[in-house]
Parts: sequence; structure tokens; C-alpha cells
Amino acid sequence: MTRKGGNPAPDQPVSIASVARRAGVSIATVSRVINGIANKASADTVAKVREAVAALDYRPSSAGQSLRQRKSRLVAVLAANMANPTMAAIAASVEVALREKDLVMVLCDTHDKPELQDEYLKEMRAQQARAIVLLGAVASPLLAALRGSTTPLIFVNRLDPGGGASPFVGIDNDAAGADMARHALSRGLVRPAIIHAPLTSSATRARVEAMARVYAEAGHPVPPERRLGPPLRDHLAIGHHAVRLLVEQGLSCDAYLCTGDLIAFGARKALVEARGDAGSAPFFGFDDNPLNDWVAPWLSSMRIPYAAYGEAIVDLILSENGEAPRQRILPHALVIRPAAGEG
Repeated sequence: MTRKGGNPAPDQPVSIASVARRAGVSIATVSRVINGIANKASADTVAKVREAVAALDYRPSSAGQSLRQRKSRLVAVLAANMANPTMAAIAASVEVALREKDLVMVLCDTHDKPELQDEYLKEMRAQQARAIVLLGAVASPLLAALRGSTTPLIFVNRLDPGGGASPFVGIDNDAAGADMARHALSRGLVRPAIIHAPLTSSATRARVEAMARVYAEAGHPVPPERRLGPPLRDHLAIGHHAVRLLVEQGLSCDAYLCTGDLIAFGARKALVEARGDAGSAPFFGFDDNPLNDWVAPWLSSMRIPYAAYGEAIVDLILSENGEAPRQRILPHALVIRPAAGEG
């Protein structure tokens, strides 16, 4: 039903025909103006159409526009583990940056499972997503098939598991791991435990390899029994289980180098449970969760600028310049807290 003046009834969706009637032009003219190809329309006609669109709060079909323009407002973010606060922080940063560019985010949790990742990739391709952001990708058949397609794939934190120079946003994990190890050595900490998440992650692997390399080059190689990566998904459980193993084996460590803050939380809890206190050995993590100053004043951590991820990711999505850098390496900084033994 349409009311007098060309306005639709309140309970009826606004159609392009309603806009045309209000502006006094054809549907084809409205379509051309909305899609930015109104070069044959006068300035007065364009103004009338835009006034009608605003007055009626007309919203074109995203699917229809995508088919015509070969572009969509939809950007998919596939996260490996939304229970990890760092992934939530990055997703929040991306959502804000996308909204500023009039783009819409769809967030999916793949739980680090190839089959679930492929299920979401298939659906996002069917929805003609403008881009797919993989926040912790794993190797999967459909991911391999999508490389080189018209849908941009952007890898975040973890490099493309298929190798190559795919678009990437993250820190230099090798440099960050080396920086942490050098700092620990400068404090005379020569018997560390390296506690890490599964090495299937390129970020984790780079951090661990860099730490081990720096210690070996300094003449203090970290033996296998003090390099622990329990095959668990939950980072708290990884740290907790690793320290229990160290305690059971009677291994004494003068530092705990963890590849994530949550791993450090679990590690310290296990030490307190086993010995009654956390001892004097400092704990180091990665991420530097904003809550650390409040709940973990004992934890030194490699700060990763997650708030800056969104802008870098959207910049890659919108970049039309083939010469633009395909990788955005963001800065890292080791935050030392006095309660961890410094100052």
C-alpha cells in the first residue's frame, strides 16, 4: 500500500519504485543515480533522487548492488579461537575500522578446525564477501582453492599456511621472540623454560625458534625438557600442564618464557598450587592484555598493538594500488612490570 505523496505505508519496505514516484523520474534513472552512473542525468534530477532516497530512508539491496558493481559491503572475519582475548581485541578493531568505511563485518569462529574453516569460506564466497580476513588460518582444501581468486584473502597474526607472499598483518614474531630472549639474558636468566602453544601456528613457531636460537648463540641452549608445548587447545591449560610437568620432573627454572599471556596465567597458577607461591622467577608473555596492569602486575609481556590492526587490515582491503605493500608489519614492545623483578 502507498499513501498520498508516494510514501509507502509504515509497515511496508521502501522500494525503488517509491523513490522514483517521489522524485518524478523513472526507475532506471533512480538506479543509475544510486549506482553512481548518472552521467546522463542533470544535476537537478540527481538532487531530486537523492532527496527522495533520504526522505524515504531507502536502502538498496546489498545483494543486488554486489551483483551489479561486483563489490559487496560484507567482509568476513574468520577467527581461530574467539575464547582468546587477543582475537576478540583484533575483531573489535576490525569492526570499528570497517564501519568507518561503510563496510559490514561478519565474524565466525573456526575453532582452529580445517573443516569448519572451509564451511565458512564456502558460505562467505556464496555471499560474495568483499574480502575474507583469516585471523589465525589453518591449511584446508577450500583455502587452497581460493588462492588467486577474485576474493581477497588477508592473513592476520599467522602467515598463509600455504606459503607465498599473501597479504598479511601482524608483528615480526621472529624479532619479538629474539628481543624477549635477549632481555632475559641481560638479566642473567640462563635456565628458562619456554612454554608454547602448538607449533602449527607460524607465529608461535617463529617466537619459539627465535628464543631458542638466541639462547643457543649465547652459549645457554634450552634443552628439550625445558621446551614444553602440551598438545592442548586451551592456552590456560597449556601453561598449567607444562609447569606441572616441570615440577614433577624436579626441573628448576629461573624464568618462564611463554608465547601468550594466557599461557603465563596457567603456568603461574600451577606453580602456586605446587609450591604455595610463585617464587622469584619472572614470567614473560605475549600480547600484553590491557587488564595485565590490574590483574597480572607480575607479568612482563610483549605488547602487540591490536588496536592498530583494524586500520591496517581495511587499508589492505581497500587498496587499489598494485604497488602498495602487501604486508603490514606492526611494531612490538616489551613491557616490563616492576613486580616481575625489574625496577
